[in-house]
Amino acid sequence: MGLPDQPQPNDGLTKSKMNALSSIEESAISVNASKVISRLQENGYQAYLVGGCIRDLLLRKTPKDFDIATDATPEEVRELFRNSRIIGKRFRIVHVRFGREIIEVTTFRGPHAEEYDENHSDAGMTLNDNVYGTFEEDVFRRDFTMNAIYFDPQGKDMIDLAGGTADIENQMIRTIGNPAGRLREDPVRMLRAIRFQAKLGFALESDLKSSIGSLGHLIQDVPAARLFEEVLKLFLSGYGTAAFESMMENGMYGWLFPDSKRSMESNATEELVRLALNSTDQRIEKRMPVTPAFIYAAVLWYPFVEEKERLEQAGEINHAAANEAANNVISKQQLFTSIPKRFSGPMREIWFLQSRLPARFGQKPDRTMDHKRFRAAYDFLLLRELAGEQTEQLGEWWTEYQEATDERKLDMKQASNNGRQRKRKRKPRKKSSSNDNDLLN
Repeated sequence: MGLPDQPQPNDGLTKSKMNALSSIEESAISVNASKVISRLQENGYQAYLVGGCIRDLLLRKTPKDFDIATDATPEEVRELFRNSRIIGKRFRIVHVRFGREIIEVTTFRGPHAEEYDENHSDAGMTLNDNVYGTFEEDVFRRDFTMNAIYFDPQGKDMIDLAGGTADIENQMIRTIGNPAGRLREDPVRMLRAIRFQAKLGFALESDLKSSIGSLGHLIQDVPAARLFEEVLKLFLSGYGTAAFESMMENGMYGWLFPDSKRSMESNATEELVRLALNSTDQRIEKRMPVTPAFIYAAVLWYPFVEEKERLEQAGEINHAAANEAANNVISKQQLFTSIPKRFSGPMREIWFLQSRLPARFGQKPDRTMDHKRFRAAYDFLLLRELAGEQTEQLGEWWTEYQEATDERKLDMKQASNNGRQRKRKRKPRKKSSSNDNDLLN
């Protein structure tokens, strides 16, 4: 496979000495990343900061991590840094560890010999990317122009062969080369584009947007475990609501969550998911803990309810139906995105507690409150109500009960019990045979 179509260099910024203070704040660059680059260069290798860290620095954002591209092979990098290890199979990279900070070092990638060789799937997806190349070849193997800007903190050189600085200025997400080809190469790039759109507020270039719409099905070729990690990046990074809106607009949501998308036709799934993501975004902003279990509980709630009702109609008793429904829904979803047990277990508990929350008499409310997932289940109940579910003001009752005095709690439980008894249907009185005869006369 040859190099993709190469954009024209950006307005004379192809390689220019740039003032670090006017373009990139030198103080914002990781000291450890600079150390890695310095040692690589001292040993005769090329080395640059590249990718998201440069994009974020140009946008005056604080990078979460720093990536380095070099012409040194993974083995050569490993020899220079005792505090490093080689990871990855599809594309081998080196992690250089400085305490809790990890500097990721990648070797310049080169083009594959053929588009559909042993390194590619039948659909064109790259299976093995351990093909090394030159600096120029590496530039045009990257995904988006805004992620293909290189910076040398030692010499203050910025190199932009793909026009990334112009696209950042214009707030545009553009692939390097033909969008369809780059997405076929790695379908996860569709989710990355959506994530960047949500995170940065940039627009998708028209051909890229069109290609996502027509090639969304290719995401099914990606391992479910990798897609789970991508879902976490989309939904648990503080801009989950925006990511969801983009996924819906570009047709990607249904390829990841087909049962959830189908259930939107008959119930409030879409609103519940939106509310759960908005709540999660707010918690992240407040630096409160979040969990994928809560998001997945919302995404799959109505498929679970529908499956439970189907099993009950088939004769399953309530508890058994709930357990089997959870198993069925989770197993089916794992064909698309994996759900580790550490998250599927809490998700099931959130679901099952929804059937315990209406029991508000005797010792049941207090036992429910003692459950380790009660708070999550209570929050989930409130979202269900906001989404339009009718629960007979159950959320209001539990909100008051948690703060009530012991005396008030007794009154609330008694009132709930009295209401429960009134709702019981009385058995119809059997008419005597004499009365029956009277009616016949």
